Amino acid sequence: MLWTLLKILVFVALVGALAFGAEFLIASSDYIRIVLLGTEYTLPPLIAVISLAVLLLGMWLLLKVAGLLVALLRFINGDETALSRYFDRNREKRGYEALSDGMMALASGDHRAAISKAQKAERLLRRPDLTTLLTAQAAEGAGDTLTAETAYKRLLQEDRTRFVGVRGLLSQQLAAGQTDKAMKLAEKAFALKPRHTETQDVLLKLQAQDENWVGARQTLTAKLKSGSLPKDVHKRRSAVLALASARDALAQGKTDSARAESLEANRMSPDLVPAAVMAARMHIDSGNARAATKVLKAAWKSQPHPDLAAAFAQIAADETPQARIKRFAPLLKLLPGHAETKLLEAELQIAAEDFAAARRAMGDIAESQPTTRALSLMAAIERGEGADDVVVRGWLARALTVSRGPQWCCDACGNVQGVWGPLCDECGSFDTLAWTEPKTSGDAPALNTEMLPLIVGALENKAADEPEVVDAPEPEDAVVEGEATPLQEPEPATTR
Repeated sequence: MLWTLLKILVFVALVGALAFGAEFLIASSDYIRIVLLGTEYTLPPLIAVISLAVLLLGMWLLLKVAGLLVALLRFINGDETALSRYFDRNREKRGYEALSDGMMALASGDHRAAISKAQKAERLLRRPDLTTLLTAQAAEGAGDTLTAETAYKRLLQEDRTRFVGVRGLLSQQLAAGQTDKAMKLAEKAFALKPRHTETQDVLLKLQAQDENWVGARQTLTAKLKSGSLPKDVHKRRSAVLALASARDALAQGKTDSARAESLEANRMSPDLVPAAVMAARMHIDSGNARAATKVLKAAWKSQPHPDLAAAFAQIAADETPQARIKRFAPLLKLLPGHAETKLLEAELQIAAEDFAAARRAMGDIAESQPTTRALSLMAAIERGEGADDVVVRGWLARALTVSRGPQWCCDACGNVQGVWGPLCDECGSFDTLAWTEPKTSGDAPALNTEMLPLIVGALENKAADEPEVVDAPEPEDAVVEGEATPLQEPEPATTR
């Protein structure tokens, strides 16, 4: 609207300027004297200007006629395409000018003008490979999906433009959320250009969302062969796909297949925590405790994680708390200064009722790296040492306001997931979950399983007659033999 108004104002200003100039020349009393071939001509200013314009126009027409005569003479001399070339040059010139104007309009955001120029260029050039693409992109920008779709389908008719047409239709289906149609188009685009990086990425994401792990691994291999994916990243993502396939196989009761896939995933990426956990549990089920221990230690050395500790506990589920502390000692020595190591040792000592040792294991982590889990452990230690309920309540109150610590966070959108998966539940991105602190803090977390994931053994209920602590779970209730057990939600305190 603004552009149209501006053009009108420019036209009015131009007409006004011409009228003013003509009036000025008419009112002028001076004359222009021209001497040509010894003959003198005296003309009024207005007539002189008009004569000059007519002269320039005549010269332009003379050049055009001369060009036409030359083309005619060539045609008479046997050049059958001379005349057609003459007219084609003029038409192509105007066509490319229209095409250029259309591209400029598209770049400036004037999509309607771009469509108009594209149509003009198509009439003059008869080059649908150029003009149809411009029409499609301009229509997309204008929100005219039907025109864009029609234009992209026209591109499918020629071999040289077929990939562009498929890619355009693919982007439309993705925008519309039609994943099934998008999958077929992505497969077609991949078949046409298997080395096209963007097509590879789109197809891989769609295959992963469709849980087509076999197809996704084939696409991943194609990315490696085309040089668009480093070898280390390929191994990592292949491990993720193998792990996802192992999970599906296990859910279907295919134990042998699940075992093979999980071991392969762990072999390709030993530091992938979920793969290490699943591989270790497969070894435990087969009675190979030594292999399970090796797998978990290797993963712990790369990235300590509560799930690794829980799997390590399953190797000997019926052992006593003291025996468990002794068996865990080599694992704890791998990264003694890591926060997860300190928290794990504290949990083990709490299970053994050695609260002084648990406090020593915690060190200053409750102050330097306060998390819900760390402060909950301090509450359990204080309770075990017989501290007043006020002290225990203080630790638990602080636990409600601090960070929950590392979690499975999506690097693409920042979404926080409770359980690892090959895809982000929020944005659907593949292999973007990392065990790290969330970038943004959400609502205050409730006291749940993250508090004491690996308190093992059993604490005797030494305070059965004491009043219950407000919003505080009894440490005894959280202690189980073997695998980590979630803490129960605390019951409201009663006043007697």
